Amino acid sequence: MKKFLEEFKTFAMKGNMIDLAVGVVIGGAFSKIVTMLVECIITPLISLVLGLITGQSSTDALFGSIIVGPFPIGQLISTIIDFIITAFVLFAIVKAINKIEAIGRKEEEPAAPTTKECPFCKSEINIDATRCPHCTSEL
Repeated sequence: MKKFLEEFKTFAMKGNMIDLAVGVVIGGAFSKIVTMLVECIITPLISLVLGLITGQSSTDALFGSIIVGPFPIGQLISTIIDFIITAFVLFAIVKAINKIEAIGRKEEEPAAPTTKECPFCKSEINIDATRCPHCTSEL
């Protein structure tokens, strides 16, 4: 039992385990931001468009009344539409963040070559060489 607890302590204190815990907490907070963005901005805009097109004020009002037997299919359709909207908004946010991060990064310049090819024997030689070590030709 003592060995088991030691192994668990080692597992729990690994750096990547701590990183995972921080990621989960940040993910939860980010989820709240995305949910509020969808509920406060995206969904009202869609409701406005739906109201203009169909006369219904939301996806629940549009699909919520569809019931097949004991299954509320309309609510499932509304939930799927909400998920697609949320996933799209999240994708757009992550894409924008990645683009902003890419702007800050500098492209690495390729390293200067350290070798060249002998024009006579086609061997690879040091760039500063004046004679080829393979065929002894003057360069």
